[in-house]
Amino acid sequence: MRVIGLDVHRTFAAVAVLDNTQLSHPGRVDLTREAVLAFGRKLRPDDEVVIEATVNTTMIAHLLRPFLGKVVIANPLQVRAIAHAKIKADKIDATVLAKLHASGFLPEVWMPDEATETLRRLVSQRTQVVQQMTRVKNRIHSILHAT
Repeated sequence: MRVIGLDVHRTFAAVAVLDNTQLSHPGRVDLTREAVLAFGRKLRPDDEVVIEATVNTTMIAHLLRPFLGKVVIANPLQVRAIAHAKIKADKIDATVLAKLHASGFLPEVWMPDEATETLRRLVSQRTQVVQQMTRVKNRIHSILHAT
């Protein structure tokens, strides 16, 4: 089993691969749909990818999930080894994520399944529709009150 750490930024992710005791840094992955899918095709079914929770994390996790055994999302507030590191480099951050997960000391974040995400989207859309209806209703009331 390999553990792959991804230090995610806005447009790219630095990659660190920990294969048993061998550590390698194959470079960066652009965070476009095609590049992430191409990266996912190179992975093995028993690989585990570790990502720190950021804005792009959900998209990356959904794209990589079909190619892997597991996608682990780390809680950035609890990963103090990266936050307090004296040397800040993308390769080092990705390596620390991979090593923490391999040793079992990585605090994970719960990710909802597809059904839960669909329900969340529906609830959010319903809330927006109700707010729009309330705005229109209040506007009509103010016009009627003014006349």
